[in-house]
Amino acid sequence: MRVIAGELKGQQLMAPKGWQVRPTSERVREAIFSTLAERIEGANVLDLYCGTGALGIEALSRGAARATLVDRDTRPALGNVERLGLAERVDLIRADAGPWLAARTNGNPFDLVFVDAPYKLADLVAEQLDTHLPGVLAADARAVVESGARRPLVIDSLELLRRRRYGAADVSIYGRGLG
Repeated sequence: MRVIAGELKGQQLMAPKGWQVRPTSERVREAIFSTLAERIEGANVLDLYCGTGALGIEALSRGAARATLVDRDTRPALGNVERLGLAERVDLIRADAGPWLAARTNGNPFDLVFVDAPYKLADLVAEQLDTHLPGVLAADARAVVESGARRPLVIDSLELLRRRRYGAADVSIYGRGLG
């Protein structure tokens, strides 16, 4: 697994053996970032259920200003952030994503949010994300949700802008509704 484009293009991303992470494939990351191309430069990014940090790191490599990586176990992401020299541009937060979103009452809104919850947890985290995700988004933000194609994670409180299937993965891009 490697960074696909930008200043870190070709750099390896490590996923420690035996750890419970399922990094987003290069094919899916390329499709996501091709869709978001103009939105990345200078963006404030949130990567929920970050695992190795692949999505947040890819965004930084392509010009995002900052990334906040949230996961119950940030060690896989920490190793990649430190090895790639990104510590000054990354906030690592060790927390459950849903409760962290619920507790976040201040701070800059995010321009891009990546949600890559474990596929088997989609039903459990959907309500928390549906309730709290809109509150952390900037006005013209995008939320990219990767989930299992069999049981996609749906965020009803946001407007679905695009949905694509890549093998076993469903990728949905959401924006804030007009109302």
